[in-house]
Amino acid sequence: MISRSLARAFLASVALAASLVLAGCDTDQVSLATNAKANQPVPPKLLAAMVEKDMDLQSPILVRLFKQEAELEVWKQTRNGQFALLKTYPICRWSGDLGPKVREGDRQAPEGFYSINPGQMNPQSAYYLSFNTGYPNAFDKALGRTGSQLMVHGDCSSRGCYAMTDEQIAEIYSLGRESFFGGQKAFQLQAYPFKMTPVNMAKHRNNPNMAFWKMIKEGYDHFEVTRQEPKVDFCEKKYVFDAAKPADAKRDPVFDASAKCPAYVIPEDIASAVREKQAKDETEYAKLVAKGTPVARMNTGIDGGMNKVFAAKIPEGSTGLSEGAEGTTLQMLAMAKAPGTIPGHVNPPKPNLDAAATAPREEPVTAVSAPATSTRVAAAAPAEKSQEKSQDKSQGGGFFSNLGRKMGFGTADTTATTPPPQATASAAPAQTSTTPPTAASRLKAAVTRFVPGHDKPKDTVKDAAKDAPKPAAVAAKPAEPAKPAETKVAATRPALKPSGSDGAGDSGQMAGAAPVVSSNSFDSRFGAVK
Repeated sequence: MISRSLARAFLASVALAASLVLAGCDTDQVSLATNAKANQPVPPKLLAAMVEKDMDLQSPILVRLFKQEAELEVWKQTRNGQFALLKTYPICRWSGDLGPKVREGDRQAPEGFYSINPGQMNPQSAYYLSFNTGYPNAFDKALGRTGSQLMVHGDCSSRGCYAMTDEQIAEIYSLGRESFFGGQKAFQLQAYPFKMTPVNMAKHRNNPNMAFWKMIKEGYDHFEVTRQEPKVDFCEKKYVFDAAKPADAKRDPVFDASAKCPAYVIPEDIASAVREKQAKDETEYAKLVAKGTPVARMNTGIDGGMNKVFAAKIPEGSTGLSEGAEGTTLQMLAMAKAPGTIPGHVNPPKPNLDAAATAPREEPVTAVSAPATSTRVAAAAPAEKSQEKSQDKSQGGGFFSNLGRKMGFGTADTTATTPPPQATASAAPAQTSTTPPTAASRLKAAVTRFVPGHDKPKDTVKDAAKDAPKPAAVAAKPAEPAKPAETKVAATRPALKPSGSDGAGDSGQMAGAAPVVSSNSFDSRFGAVK
């Protein structure tokens, strides 16, 4: 049965491609049919899943994106007319913060409802393949929001987009192409900060974007209860879902995003089902808030997120603002196969440094554990080490060391490198009195530390460590010497890549093992229009 479906799919694609060319239809559809990368067949595993779920190859699709979960879902219409989930793809990289895009250059990936037609599919993309999200839509424009060229594309690099691996975007692109060949004029893209569950709404209840999120949750709920693509309109600078003309109206309502809403109704079967769902959600939400569900941390300074499947395979990788797992879980994921090739230039999100910055002074920086919702990894990146050094100096731990250096004791290399814990323990002589040490005694201790021949016996050093003032922070190990900047060599991308569901990346060595380049390399590399 699967082989027959494959044969039908191949013949249908060839016939449609030929008919489009002969008919002289628009160039967008011709490019969909004739470009080699954009015309890769739907993988056999997906065809088998379609057969199992009673879907046709060319039936309509719908796409949902979730930043916090770092997932892209492709839904497909079954023969009974409802949409069912076909496949979930982990997102390799998205940029910005949770919340909608507001202006050009803010690096935000958009949130909301968008429509993708054949003209938005780009088979000649610099990011292997891509499709334009359609941002800004009428709602965004009514609010004066700006931005352009916001894509879903390959290459696992983002500055306001949703980036997949090349293998993933080839597969997603093929599903969109087939739906257009089947007659779908445009497929809907729904982009959310997270899955709109009572738990997530409770965690983010203090977020300034909550009013917007509640508005787009209305459309989320419409799809959840109907499993149909919700009809989207805009008026009075807000979204309206599944609007229909009143019974006594002679024509359909006309909507304008900036104007007053026309008279409209929502079909009662949809409205009642949505009300029932929302009542259950609000009851659960109230229970969670009353129970004291913690509010999500505001992770300032972190640019976007990455699915943990990819973060586990990148040296010093982090999930950023996406939900992740640390320690053993990431280590276990590192052994699994990645859904596509991770390019060597991938720029993972920065780990959360807020926890380290606010750590108690008496604790070593490396001993501070992040909260459960944090996505900081155990290994510190080079940038973190530099920050830890500057924190050590600003907190006073290096005052007497600097004084000693000015007096001629020690060298710049010695004082610039944080000593190991064993050396730190001998920073001051043993105190014989409970009286707090004076400035003079501290100066004497600093001088003693740097004058040769003043080493104490081992037991005396231990006693001294008990009474000596504790340093503000102690690094886990001496700072490593700076490494010379690596020179990036451009490599020619193969014309085609196998689909992620056909066993791409079976080899043990992952492309993600390549060194991570600095964040400023992305803008210099992709300065041109996508």
